[in-house]
Parts: sequence; structure tokens; C-alpha cells
Amino acid sequence: MGNADLRSLAAIEDVAFEDLEGSVVAVDAHNWLYRYLTTTVKFTADGKYTTSDGEEVANLVGVVQGLPKFFEHDLTPVFVFDGAVTDLKDDEVEKRREQRERYEAELEEAREAGDSVRAAKLDSRTQRLTDTIVETTRELLGLLDVPVVDAPAEGEGQASYMARQGDVDYVGTEDYDALLFGAPFTLRQLTSKGDPELMDFEATLADHDLTWEQLVDAAILMGTDFNEGIAGIGPKTAVTEIREHGTLAAVLDARGEHIEHADRIQRLFLDPAVTDDYEVRTDLEPDVDAARRFVTGEWEVDADEVARGFERIEESVVQTGLDRWS
Repeated sequence: MGNADLRSLAAIEDVAFEDLEGSVVAVDAHNWLYRYLTTTVKFTADGKYTTSDGEEVANLVGVVQGLPKFFEHDLTPVFVFDGAVTDLKDDEVEKRREQRERYEAELEEAREAGDSVRAAKLDSRTQRLTDTIVETTRELLGLLDVPVVDAPAEGEGQASYMARQGDVDYVGTEDYDALLFGAPFTLRQLTSKGDPELMDFEATLADHDLTWEQLVDAAILMGTDFNEGIAGIGPKTAVTEIREHGTLAAVLDARGEHIEHADRIQRLFLDPAVTDDYEVRTDLEPDVDAARRFVTGEWEVDADEVARGFERIEESVVQTGLDRWS
């Protein structure tokens, strides 16, 4: 999920949706999906998205409720899915697993105590992207003709690469790590009410008089998904230290500190594993009827929960002239 302290370094401003019309957004699929998944679980009765076999597919509700915002503003989403998890992220994955297990224990206690409000909050925190969730999401996106890209590693790294190549206009994610991957422009809060935020890579570097490599070095000092930071070093100190010493290695040497695999972490951001095996299309032809049957028929999601979402997709497709579905 990255280090939220990066926000204090990032050049961010609000941007009106109307200024983004006609753009292509490479969406960090796991990040976007997890946020909609947890929101759906928190505010929707589980019977609305649980099949007769007990399979929970709250993700389908989230996708149907979240996608209209793209179509309504004439944005073409391209969903980029994570590939293999680097072994350097093992510790972070383990910490998240342990945290989820703690939440699950607290959830059981809340249910036994009859505390439905606390239970709903904790239930959202125990969510994870299961194979079923990922597979059904991909199938639904296919029916709606939304392009999907499979990253060899970090989806955010792949999305940022596509933006640097000029194949998409923006990266869409809530994480600030898009800066470290060199995404030129990142849209945040695409899942929130109101207009999104625009995070500008070059402006961020200029604001702090840093190179891309130095920004990554500062982030490593603060801590990333791949390493613990140095105690006592926050955003301001990290930038000051990098400016003074020039490189991460020089800072660590001056402080007598060590960060395991620092060079590998640098490469993960500056030269991530990516692929050119993708296609970006803007002439989408969503089959809304087939998507509706898939969600409410095959996966037994309550029709009322997705009715308005599908209506918004249909309406926006017509409004933007993409009314060619069968």
C-alpha cells in the first residue's frame, strides 16, 4: 500500500472531471478493487452478494457501482492486474496477514456481542482478493469490454510504465508509490465523491530539487512496502539528508545505518518488471445485458444492488456515443 507520508512531498491539486474527458486511465486493479470491495462489505448486507453456495462476491457490486464514473466522464479505464509478488514484499504480506487474523478474531467477538456496527467495520478490514474475486472481476470487465493488462509483477509499476510510454494519459491509484514508479500524472480519489486529485511527478521533483533516483532514495529512508525505514526519518528529514549527501548510500554511510537489499529496492522502482504485451483500446462495446445476467444470474447478486449501476453504464455509453453493444 506504500507509505502515506509521501503525500507531504507530492505535488497534488484537484482537477475537474470535465478536464479529463477523452483520457485513458491505467487503473491499479488490485488497489481499486480492494477499496470498492471493503466499502461494499462495510455498507451492504452480506446476503446481497452471497451465492446459495456461500460464495461472497461483493466485488461484483463494487465494480458495477464504480465503473460508471469512468464512462460518465468519457474516461477509458484499462485495468492492470498484479503479477508475481517479489520476495522482498514477503514481510509486508505477512504483516497484512497477521493484521487480518487479528481483525477476524475481533470480528468474531463483535458478532458474539451483537455489535453489528463494529462487526461491519471489522468485516471490511478482513477482506482479501481471493481467486474467485479476481476471476469474476476479470470476467465482468471482459463482458463490459474494459481492457485488462497482466503485469509481470507490480500492477502500479506496469501502469506507470504505460503512462511513461504515452500509451495512457494517467495512472489511477490511491497509493503514492506511483511517484516512485515515475508515473507522470496520477489520479487519486477516483472512487470518492467529487472530483479527483492529480499528482504530478515532474512538479514533485522540481518542488524538492530532486532527481527521480533521489526521490526513490528518500522514500527508502522513510520506508516502503519493501523495507522498514530508518527510525526518526520522516519526509522532511529524508529530503534534507538526500540533498546534503546526494545518495541513499552516502546517507546510510554518514549515519552508520544499513538497509537490506537497498539496491534491489531502488531497481524495483526505477526499473520494474514490465511487459509491452498489452493493447489499449478506446472503442469499447460493453454488453450490458450479458454483464447483468452474469452478476445477478450466474453469481446471484441482488438485482437491486446493481440496478442503478448498470443503468448508469447504459446511459453514459449512449451519451458518449459508445452505443454499439449487442
